[in-house]
Amino acid sequence: MNWNQIEGNWEQFKGKVQKQWGKLTDDDMDIVRGSRRELAGKLQERYGKAQEEAEREIDDWLSHH
Repeated sequence: MNWNQIEGNWEQFKGKVQKQWGKLTDDDMDIVRGSRRELAGKLQERYGKAQEEAEREIDDWLSHH
């Protein structure tokens, strides 16, 4: 799966994203709206992760979906 598929079907995937990263709120998900950059930013904000770590987690998650 690639990010374009997730971005195009965000409504279907946002529940899976929230399941993976439970600290993300509904408001966070509205801000992300399928944007990988916004998701990485929210992971940094909510979990105190470095940008590289957030990107790596997103890549790992993508490889399993």
